[in-house]
Amino acid sequence: MFSAMLGEAWHAMGANRLRTFLTMLGMVIGVSAVVLMMAIGQGAEASVKRSISAMGSNLFVVLSGPPRVAGARSATGNAPSLNVKDANAIGELDDVAGVAPVTMGKSQIVYGSNNWNTDIIGTTPSYLDIRSWGLSAGYAFSDSDIRSATRVALIGKTVAQNIFGEDIDPVGKTIRINQSPFVILGMLDSKGQTLDGRDQDDTIIVPLTTAQRKLFGNQLPGSVRQILVQAESDNVMSILEESMNGLLNQRHNIREGADSDFSVRNLTAIANSAAETARTMSLLLGAIASVSLLVGGIGIMNIMLVSVTERTREIGIRMAIGARQRDILLQFLLEAIMISIVGCLIGIGIGVGGAVLVGIFTQAEIIISSESVLIAFSVAASIGVFFGFYPARMAAMLNPIEALRYQ
Repeated sequence: MFSAMLGEAWHAMGANRLRTFLTMLGMVIGVSAVVLMMAIGQGAEASVKRSISAMGSNLFVVLSGPPRVAGARSATGNAPSLNVKDANAIGELDDVAGVAPVTMGKSQIVYGSNNWNTDIIGTTPSYLDIRSWGLSAGYAFSDSDIRSATRVALIGKTVAQNIFGEDIDPVGKTIRINQSPFVILGMLDSKGQTLDGRDQDDTIIVPLTTAQRKLFGNQLPGSVRQILVQAESDNVMSILEESMNGLLNQRHNIREGADSDFSVRNLTAIANSAAETARTMSLLLGAIASVSLLVGGIGIMNIMLVSVTERTREIGIRMAIGARQRDILLQFLLEAIMISIVGCLIGIGIGVGGAVLVGIFTQAEIIISSESVLIAFSVAASIGVFFGFYPARMAAMLNPIEALRYQ
């Protein structure tokens, strides 16, 4: 019985192919838009989450400056107002899991006939732990290298590819940074891009004292550009931020109400805000695309109403030979659902193909999840039932006598 109804529904769809195609076109567009927009949104969200994970967890960055010079404030990080002793003092606070003073700059790297301009980070061994940054080869420098200002380095993947190419293992090789020879101890794991698009792998990490004494010089003994601080958990972030501000104000003799010569930034809060924005955008893209599904459902209802009017006499004959109201209801409901499902399947194919093409041409991360496809399919089928029910009920409620008289 049910299979016969399915056959009838398929025959009704084929009786007027152009009208059937135009009816399901709204569903095709709606489903493909939902799949495509959700793939783009989920890709963007995953990219942000990966950047946050690569950055590390529960992080603060304490930046030096900005000071006032003749009433004008310079940019944050330009003034040498922080030093290694500040970092050591922060490390003694409660709820601190790790501290790494950092100084940085850009330098030209030379190996043989190859050269590359990259970021140089001078820091301590704890930097790698705070950033959750492992090594793909070799080993990290130690505290003894800090004390001796040893000329050793850890090299990022981007730098290695541009200096050594794919065939040479950089570990153990000697490069020149600002004309000074440095031995590469290890190769950093790939981190990818930051939230602002900066390539984290385009980096070389050296001991802090080496950077201060032999690369960038030092305006003040022990001064650093910033201090990276990791809290023990996200629950103590606000308490620790207040403690660091109080400690540094006290150490720098900052009077109450006066401007501080440093700034504390909660990197985790900034990252979480970016993740929430990406998540909201993903949902918004899906919601906008879902409007097309609603329009497609209205199109199905309109065409089914026309179909009921055209087939009124057929309905009367069916009832006259014994068809019940629920049989008529099910027949027209199946037709609406089949139009919806076929349109949905075509839309899924177009949406997946479109998402793949977007990923190829834009190099953006695209995630086509089974969840988004299932949601689009379920919504499309539900819309077929919802918008097909009223025309089907109209057909089922027709008076058999009046239907047989209809011309």
